[in-house]
Amino acid sequence: MKKTILLGMAWIAVLACVSPSSGDESTKAFPYAVTEEARNRELSAAMDRTFNGHEAPHINDNELYTQFKYTKLEGLDYNGGDGTVSRRDPTKVLFEKGKYYVWYTKRETPTKPMGPMGCTETIPSTDWDLSDLWYATSEDGFHWEEQGVAVPRPPKPEPGWRSVTTPGILKWKGKFYLYYQAFMEASGKRGDYCPVAVSWADSADGPWTAANKIVIENGAEGEWDQFSIHDPCPLVHDGQIFLYYKSAFNRPGNVWICHGIAIADTPLGPFNKHPLNPVVNSGHETTVFPFKKGAACLAIRDGQEHFTIQYAEDWVNFQIAAITELLPTAAGPFVPDAFTDTKDGRGITWGISHFTNAGNDWKRNHTVLTRFDCDLSQDVDDPEMKRHQIDFTPEMHYQQGLSKKQRQRQLEQTARQRAGTK
Repeated sequence: MKKTILLGMAWIAVLACVSPSSGDESTKAFPYAVTEEARNRELSAAMDRTFNGHEAPHINDNELYTQFKYTKLEGLDYNGGDGTVSRRDPTKVLFEKGKYYVWYTKRETPTKPMGPMGCTETIPSTDWDLSDLWYATSEDGFHWEEQGVAVPRPPKPEPGWRSVTTPGILKWKGKFYLYYQAFMEASGKRGDYCPVAVSWADSADGPWTAANKIVIENGAEGEWDQFSIHDPCPLVHDGQIFLYYKSAFNRPGNVWICHGIAIADTPLGPFNKHPLNPVVNSGHETTVFPFKKGAACLAIRDGQEHFTIQYAEDWVNFQIAAITELLPTAAGPFVPDAFTDTKDGRGITWGISHFTNAGNDWKRNHTVLTRFDCDLSQDVDDPEMKRHQIDFTPEMHYQQGLSKKQRQRQLEQTARQRAGTK
C-alpha cells in the first residue's frame, strides 16, 4: 500500500513540473497578445514561417506587403483599340529636368499580330514584334505626352533589326543607357529567341547611339538561358551594375520562367552571369528595386512562388517576404535611388505597368500602359494599401468559368454516377 501511495505522489510531482501553472512557456497556449517573446517558444511550421519567413509577423507591419491600385493614363492614343498600336513593357520611371520620363516598347503596324506563320516584313507575329523604343514625359505621373522614338530598329543585320523591345534604363556617371531585347528574327519562329543590346545618350531626351553589339549573350547550348535574355533591369550595387533578367526554359508545354543576374563594372560590359543563376524561381517580367540593405522583387503570374514580393539582403538569395494580389504586370516603378548605390533603399510607391489584350478581344490584340500605386516604402505609411481583403464581383469569378471541354467532362462524370445507382 505504501508503494502505491509513494508511486502516486511521484506522478503528481512529475505532472506538477510540466503543468501550465509551472511557468514553462512551451506548455502554455499561444498568447492572445503577440509579442517578440512568442518567437522563442516551440512553434508549428506555419507559425515559424510567420515569424521567420516574412519581414514582420503581422501583415499590417510588413513593409514589403501592399495591395496595388490602378489608374488609367491620360494622353496616349491607341487608334481606337483596333490592335494596330500597342505600348508595353515600360522601364523604371526617372525624374529628370523637372519631369518624369519613361521608355517602352511601341508597335505601330498595319494590322494586329498575325502569328509566326502569318507575319511579314510589315505584319507582326506577336504584340512585341516589329517594335521600336519610344518615350513619354509627364509633370504629374498621370498625364503623359509621347515624345517620339528613342531607339529605332537598326538596319539588318545589326542586333535588333527585326524588333527592339522591353527596355531597361540605367543612369551611370551622368550618361543614360537603354538595354533592350534585340530580336533578329520574328518572335515565335523558334520561341522568343534574343540577346540584350544597348544604346547610350548624354541626355534623357537623346539622341541615342547604339553600341551595335550584344552585351549579354545567350547561354551555351543546354544552359537555362540558351534561347532568351529578356527584361533587362539594371541597378547599381557596390559600385557595379547588377542587371537582372529573365529566361524561359525546360520544355514546350511546361515552360519554367526564372530570373538571373549579370554583373559588370561598366555599362558596356563585359557582363558576367552570377554562378548561382537563376536567383528567383518565379515571376514573369523582371521588377527589382533597392530596399534597405538589399533588393526586393515582384514575382507575378508564373511559378510556384507567384504573387509574392521577395527580398534578398545580399541581392542574390531571394526569399518570400509577402504574398499579395493584383501585382502589376511588367512593372516599371519610380525608384529614386535605383542608381545611387544606396545602402538603405527607400522602396517604391508608384510606377507604370501594362495590361495585355486590353480590349479583351484577340482580334484586336494590343497592350496599354497604366499607372499603379502601392506602399512598398520606408517613408510612407498608408493603411489603405495594407488592406488584405479584396471582394471580387460574381461577374469577375464567372469569367473564370469552365471551358466547354471541362463542362462536358463533368456532365459525363455525373451521368456515370447516376447510371451506377440504378
